[in-house]
Amino acid sequence: MVFLAPSPQRPLCGRCLRPQSTCICLWVRPTAHVVEVLVLQHPLEVHQAKGSARLLHLSLPNSQLHVGEVFAAPPWPMDGKHTLLLYPDTPQDTAPDLRAPPPLPPEWLRDPSRLRLVVLDGTWRKSRKMLYQSPALQALPRLALRDVPPSRYAIRKAHQPHQLSTLEATCAALGQLEGSGKDGGGRFQALLEAFDGFVAERAGLRADRY
Repeated sequence: MVFLAPSPQRPLCGRCLRPQSTCICLWVRPTAHVVEVLVLQHPLEVHQAKGSARLLHLSLPNSQLHVGEVFAAPPWPMDGKHTLLLYPDTPQDTAPDLRAPPPLPPEWLRDPSRLRLVVLDGTWRKSRKMLYQSPALQALPRLALRDVPPSRYAIRKAHQPHQLSTLEATCAALGQLEGSGKDGGGRFQALLEAFDGFVAERAGLRADRY
C-alpha cells in the first residue's frame, strides 16, 4: 500500500488516500470473495483520479495492493497457494526476451480458496511493460477472460472495445473462477453498480473543468 502525506492545500482522506474533495469512499461496496486478489499498480496510476484499483481494493476484503513497475522477485508469499496472472492468452505483440507462460493446471481451478489472482493495474502499454520487465510475472500461469462483458468504463480510452477497467476485469475473473458467471454474478453486482456511480461522478468532475 502507498501512504501519501497530506498537504495543507489538499488534505487527503485517510481511507482512500484521495483528496477529500474527490474522496471515493461513497462508492466502496465490501464484497465477499473466495479467491485472494493481489493488485500490482503501476506508479503512474497512483494519482489517477479515474483509476479503479483503489476502489476495488477497498471493496475486496481478501485483497492487497502493491505499487511498482518491475518485480524481479515475487511480491506474493510462498504459502502454498496457486498464483495465476490475469492476462490475455496471447499478447498483441512479441518480444525476444518474453518467456512463454506455463499452462494453467486444470486441477488448480477445483478449489478457488487456494487461488491467488494477480492483476496488473495500468494502461495496456504500462501493464505490458510490467510483464516484460518482471520475470516473476512471466513465470505465472495466465487466466484469460471468457465472454468479456461490455465495459462500463466510459471515462478512459481503451485500445479495444472489450478492454475493461481493473475493477471490471477483476470482478469478471472472480466470477469465472468462483463460478458466478461472466459478470461476477449477484455477489459483484452491487460493486459494479457502485462503479457506475463512480464513473458518472468522475465524468461530471471532468466536465466541470471545461
